[in-house]
Amino acid sequence: MADVLSTDLLLFIAVGFVAQIIDGALGLAFGVLTTTLLLSLGVPPAIASAMVHVTECFTTAASGLSHAYHRNVDWRLVARLAPAGMLGGAIGAYVLSNIDGSVIAPFISLYLIAIGCFILFRAFRPKWPRDVRDWIVPYVGGVGGLLDAMGGGGWGPIVTSTLLGRGHDLKKVIGSTNLTEFAVTTVISATFILALGWSELSAAIGLIIGGVLAAPFGALVLKRLPVKPLMIAVSLIIIGTAAARLL
Repeated sequence: MADVLSTDLLLFIAVGFVAQIIDGALGLAFGVLTTTLLLSLGVPPAIASAMVHVTECFTTAASGLSHAYHRNVDWRLVARLAPAGMLGGAIGAYVLSNIDGSVIAPFISLYLIAIGCFILFRAFRPKWPRDVRDWIVPYVGGVGGLLDAMGGGGWGPIVTSTLLGRGHDLKKVIGSTNLTEFAVTTVISATFILALGWSELSAAIGLIIGGVLAAPFGALVLKRLPVKPLMIAVSLIIIGTAAARLL
């Protein structure tokens, strides 16, 4: 384990940087991309998820503030998503911390494949305008927090993609879910640290450096990036990597 977690710091910085650029632009993919890499390196699911969420405490704070500065945040949406997401995340982290990694690993790979397919589906699905008071918002937040903690990622693919698919404004959804994710991932991280201890998570420093460096650019990229091609590319990367590990 020590050899795996001490793998080239620059690799983790690069992964954190690229994943956060994508996450800041799309509102999804940081968790699933980085978790997929850590699992492929042999990191147990609970530790991989914990490392990702400790990193996201920093990246989501930087990204959320950037989106708020660029006026991409709908505070009503944040208020409806955050409580349910935090509760779901705490439950998911507690459950994952008490499950044997070798047992849960194949299911995590299947989950990541499903998330990749979900992103691909959302890339092609037509969208219609809806009001932010859409009744499903808190439920999506709760499920997103739960599966995000257990799968090492999923807040963006589930919450952002679902709200976009239901017709909410793209920029407001991406900005709001990025900001809300800070509250959710902080609760998840605290739960993991209480259950696993900090020493197992110290290798997250490379991901933190790369993610924080990239976070301010995500909101800027969002203004200029063609969303559909990037969603397709990200989904194919997640599906391919998770499928290869499962096989």
